[in-house]
Amino acid sequence: MAFVVLRESMSTVQCVLVASADAGVSTQMVRFATSLSKESIVDVEGVVSLPKEPLKATTQQVEIQVRKIYCINRAIPTLPINLEDASRSEAEIEKAEQAGEKLVRVGQDTRLNYRAIDLRTPANQAIFRIQCQVENKFREYFLSKNFVGIHSPKLIAGSSEGGAAVFKLQYNGQPACLAQSPQLYKQMAICGGFERVFEVGPVFRAENSNTHRHLCEFVGLDAEMEIKEHYFEVCDIIDGLFVAIFKHLNENCKKELETINRQYPFEPLKYLEKTLKLTYEEGIQMLKEAGTEIEPMGDLNTEAEKKLGRLVKEKYGTEFFILYRYPLAVRPFYTMPCYDNPAYSNSFDVFIRGEEIISGAQRIHLPELLTKRATECGIDASTISSYIESFSYGAPPHGGFGVGLERVVMLFCALNNIRKTSLFPRDPQRLVP
Repeated sequence: MAFVVLRESMSTVQCVLVASADAGVSTQMVRFATSLSKESIVDVEGVVSLPKEPLKATTQQVEIQVRKIYCINRAIPTLPINLEDASRSEAEIEKAEQAGEKLVRVGQDTRLNYRAIDLRTPANQAIFRIQCQVENKFREYFLSKNFVGIHSPKLIAGSSEGGAAVFKLQYNGQPACLAQSPQLYKQMAICGGFERVFEVGPVFRAENSNTHRHLCEFVGLDAEMEIKEHYFEVCDIIDGLFVAIFKHLNENCKKELETINRQYPFEPLKYLEKTLKLTYEEGIQMLKEAGTEIEPMGDLNTEAEKKLGRLVKEKYGTEFFILYRYPLAVRPFYTMPCYDNPAYSNSFDVFIRGEEIISGAQRIHLPELLTKRATECGIDASTISSYIESFSYGAPPHGGFGVGLERVVMLFCALNNIRKTSLFPRDPQRLVP
């Protein structure tokens, strides 16, 4: 007699082989089944039956009485990482250590080196199903609001954001780089009469940031839209979009969230039905009252963002909020200054669990002001002349935002590293697999 556990995506089922002439199962067949290495690919034919005792080790509460078993592809006998080890929670490892048992802890780099095996863990299967749902909901929401999906080029002549953090390359003898953002092109699409556009596509950042939340390549979720009266129209779209995403995940992905929670425990995200909006000055005042001094016209550092997240959660009971009206000096050149005080800008950031996930703003739609601001920010206006020119043909007031798909999933599930939400991460140290 032998027991074999089969796994398919997130489900497992127990198979039973009993040597019996009546069932056509020989002892050699039982021996063959027990000789199969873990993670081998098999085809099984049998009869589904209910076991006498409830099964604890599998997701399915039925057994398969095996009649035939074929090995399609035999895995090597010793795998570089053991799936049981890779699926354990930190709490399980610590509990075993307290009992004097030493369990293997699979490190981040080892997981990523053997990602094809690591992706088979229940938590990873769940994470990327959640990611798929976030992307689908993003598209679905924007299509329902009359946005048009676009695809902008990733090979460009200048840098999209300004600054040096671009991957440079040769393009048929001309210097070029990989796009840091679809920013300039989604704005040109608005000038092209599309009114509302969105894009899902790769974004490249050559920053040497070896942190838990930065990648050199990630999936950007971008949107741009005409503004009729006020740039809060963009904030309202963000509000509706994220509340819809959060609700959808909580209502339709319970199994996946529970699976992630078993290996990486987290508290469900707290958010309001109507998203909280605070001015940058209000945020700085809250930090000041809590004993953290911030340069009034400076940007928030990571520590200040986290602290503000904690303060907002305590005061307003939400971990998702919008901070708007940032100082102009800390925003990109194409950000529209405030009409009542040009030291500030019509811009905003959005935070989840004390970490920034979105940067957005009303954009400058006047070519003269755009040229002036580019020069003030140290950007050679001639390198973005086609971008600036597109506003001289008649351009409506408009605004938009960009968000990283991996970061949304990481923060919604309170994971400690963005590499967990990137299928094959690209960070400053990693180009394979």
